[in-house]
This record gives sequence, structure tokens and C-alpha cells, in this order.
Amino acid sequence: MAAKPTEIRINNLRVGLDSRHSLVQIVGKKYHLPEKALRQVEVVRKAVDARRKSNICLVYHVKARVDVPTGVLQKLLRDPQVTLWEEKPEPPAVFGTEKLQGRPVVIGLGPAGLVAALELARHGYAPLVVERGRDLSHRVKDVEQFWKTGKLDPVSNVQFGAGGAGTFSDGKLTTRVNDPIMGHLLRTFVEAGAPKEILTEQKPHVGTDKLRLMVTGLISQIKKAGGQIRYETQVTDFRVDPEQGLTAVELNGKEWVATNGVILACGHSARDTYETLLKRSVHLEAKAFAVGVRIEHEQALINRAQYGKFANHPQLGAADYALIFHDKETGRAVYSFCMCPGGQVVASASEQGGLVVNGMSPFKRDTGLANSALVVSVDPGDFPAGPLGGMEFQRKYEHLAWKVSRDYRAPAQTSRSFLEGTAPDLKVKFRPSYRPGLVPADLRKILPDFVTESLEHGLRDFERKLPGFSTQGLMIGVETRTSAPVRILRGEDGQSVNCRGLYPTGEGAGYAGGIMSAAMDGYHQARRLMGRFGVPVGSQKAEG
Repeated sequence: MAAKPTEIRINNLRVGLDSRHSLVQIVGKKYHLPEKALRQVEVVRKAVDARRKSNICLVYHVKARVDVPTGVLQKLLRDPQVTLWEEKPEPPAVFGTEKLQGRPVVIGLGPAGLVAALELARHGYAPLVVERGRDLSHRVKDVEQFWKTGKLDPVSNVQFGAGGAGTFSDGKLTTRVNDPIMGHLLRTFVEAGAPKEILTEQKPHVGTDKLRLMVTGLISQIKKAGGQIRYETQVTDFRVDPEQGLTAVELNGKEWVATNGVILACGHSARDTYETLLKRSVHLEAKAFAVGVRIEHEQALINRAQYGKFANHPQLGAADYALIFHDKETGRAVYSFCMCPGGQVVASASEQGGLVVNGMSPFKRDTGLANSALVVSVDPGDFPAGPLGGMEFQRKYEHLAWKVSRDYRAPAQTSRSFLEGTAPDLKVKFRPSYRPGLVPADLRKILPDFVTESLEHGLRDFERKLPGFSTQGLMIGVETRTSAPVRILRGEDGQSVNCRGLYPTGEGAGYAGGIMSAAMDGYHQARRLMGRFGVPVGSQKAEG
């Protein structure tokens, strides 16, 4: 017999949607093991395989605890889908020796700032976290008021406030970055109030409603661990010494806080922060991003297109999609982005006189509508030269969209009218979700020609992939905040290449592309700061 029960990982267990067998039974049958030999089987990852619409199934990766003879175990491990279970613990923190002047400051309370602040607080660094927007409860009320009345609060909106822009999103926790710390962060999120399903789903999401609970939990943990959070507190200047680097930050134009360690997680819409950094000669460079529209459909159409006869099966939920088209005529990529199944299109402006749209979904994804950004790649050659050229490009088209109504009703038209070049109309079979309302408008007059031309080509291609996509959709403009138009250059030590002590972090710094990648970047940047500075005197290191 084996010396003791052994933990193994089994990948790619395919299970029919209507299977009534337990995972213990399925593993036992597949590997000819009696149930008494299977002490435990738990789900590690669960996914949907919809490549063949006639035979959609669930795919599981599981952790199994088996009590079998050594020979049987060796036979199991010869199967390429079976390996010994390997637990990957969080790496221990490494602490530097330099003296931290004052306390570390974390700028921004989005995913990157939240995780960075929590990591610093847990290890005794007692960070000061400053957020230009309001706390969560006030922020939610402010945003709801904006959607109802069209009266924008530049301090508290979809872009600024506790939780960052991700608070009003689908709450996706996916990333293309293969980082072993992801599991640790997901567990941290569950401890903070996120649903346990995020630990096993291949495409985990929390929705805007559950994300707010998670943000509240993370904030509570930061405070309990010794961090301090100040809302409606904007960093308005940086004091930079040519030799020492960063020495202080100014808050709200009147208060200076001495520090030589700052996590800058300002988010991609903190345009005045970019302008201040440039004024202080911090090295910035323009980067590529994407602009376009939101396209909205009935969720049932997407379900039918993706799942065929299995549409609306209780095991599947609301279908999503990911579309991309490489336009040979324009040389551009046209693609869907931040797809929100069972969601709504939302007004997301942060500046007076500029209109921006985005999308969000509740955890249950049950609104009956689906939306996604439909965007075209934009490169630095497309906008004025200089680090902030992309930012001005965004502002230009946001202002053109706002001028259609001058009250945050968004310009929109059916995808059919867009493709056929007929008078813009809003005649769809569903009630559009965007508030405070829509205005029929020719989107070709609002967006650059290269964007609308590419969108036309992409829509025709997407109709072949998802029937009804381009004939039954509603296009709502404009989507410009897909990612930061700026990158704040940093070195391998995580610090700005020419401003020692400044740690550009997350999406706003140009180093992430969503909630999860921003959170991971926040974690690693906090670790890099700790690797330079010792724990402040009087603090105690938390166990790493």
C-alpha cells in the first residue's frame, strides 16, 4: 500500500451538462477506482467547452485524495492528465534596510491601490492611502444621481472613488498573466467577501454588486492592519529632489506629507495627475490604447449564437463572447472588450463636457441584455506627439460625443443603420439600458474615420461568427477609456526611471489591463517597496 493517502491533480474531466453522476463517481469510473479509495475530490477549476454546439460539456480540473497501492498510484501518474498535487505557498516577504521617511503613501483606492495598501499594512508599514473620490456608500449614491439626472460630480463618479473604475464593471477576475500569486489574491478576495465560486471558475467574476462587498472587506482589513484611508484627498503635486528623488506629496493643494515611498495607483482617468507628473519631469511616454463604442443586444441572441440548442441551460448561465478582426484594409485590430453578459451600458464620464460609456453586470448577470465595447486600436502615430497626446485625443472625441446632447444623453444608432448608411435610429426589440438616455446620431461624425471604417469591416465579419450581432445591435458612443493612454516608465526595481521613491502601479501607470492584473501589480509593487525599505521603527512585521 502507499504509505498514506496521496493528493493528486486530475485535469480535463469532461462531464455532460445533464450528467447526474458525482465527481467521485466520474473519477472512480474513469480510473477504475473503488469509491473507498477516493477519500476526497474537490473542484480546482471548472469551465464550459462550447466549441461543438451539438455537444457542449463542462470541463473540470480536480484535486483528489487517493488511498491506493503504490503500483496503482504509479499507473495513475502515467496518465498525462494526472500529476501529484503541488501546493504553491505565497513567497515570503523580503525587507530592505533603507530608512523610510514618514510612512508610505498609496495614491488611489482601486484594485492596485487596495492590494498594495493591504500588503503594506499586513507587514507593519502602516500606509496612508489617499483617494480623490468618496467612500463607497456616498459614491454609489452620487453615481446613481448622475445616471438619473445627468448632473456629473467630478469628484465622485464611475472613475473616481473607493474601488476605482472596477466598482462599476462586470467584476471580471481573469487575466492573461500567468502569475502564481493569483491564487493567493483570489483567496484574499474571498476572505474579504467575494463569492467562493471565484476560486474554481475558469472565468471568475463578482459582478458590480459583489465587488462592492469585496471592496468594503478589503478596506476593513487595511484599517485593521494599521493603514489609514483619507477620501476626497487628491495628490496635487510632488516634491522631487534631483539627487534624493521623491521627498513629499501635496494633498488638496494645501498640505505637504513627507515621504520617500509612494505607490502611485491613480487609475487611467487621473489626467490632472499625468499633467502634474509631466510638470515635475517624471518620465512619461504615450502608449497605444483603443476607442470605439458599446454595442448592446438581447442576451437571448448571444445565448442562441453561442450555445445553440443548449441556450438557457441552467448549467451555463449568460453566454459571453470574444471577437477580433484584423482589418487588412486599415491595418487595425477591431475587437470586443470588457464584455458584460446580463449587464447594462453605463455613463462613465469624469470630466465636465466629455461623454464616456462603459459596461457593468451584477453577479447573477440577469438583466436580459448583453453589451461589450467594440473598439479599434489606436497608436501614438494617430494623435499629437508628446506624452499626453493620447489623452488629448480621448478628450477630443469625448467632447464631440457630449456636444450631441450637452446633457450626457449618449449618441447612438442601430448597427444596421450604421452599416447601411441610413438615417440613425434607435429601433431595436429591447429597451436600451443606458441612462440618462440616448439621442439618435451618426457615429461616423463623432469618431475618427479610421475607427468607423474599421468598425464597419469588423461588424460585417462578426455577423458571420455570431448571427444577429450586426443586424440586431445598438451602438452607443463613445468608449475611450479602454486603458491608459500613458505609461509612467519604471525600472526592474519598480521605481520610476527618473524619480526614485515613486512606484508607478496598475492600469493608470500603463502596467495592467483589468482588475486582476492591476491587483497583482499592486501586490508586487508593494513587495518591491518593502524590498527597499525596512519596516518603520515601532512597527512589527506580520508573518509573511
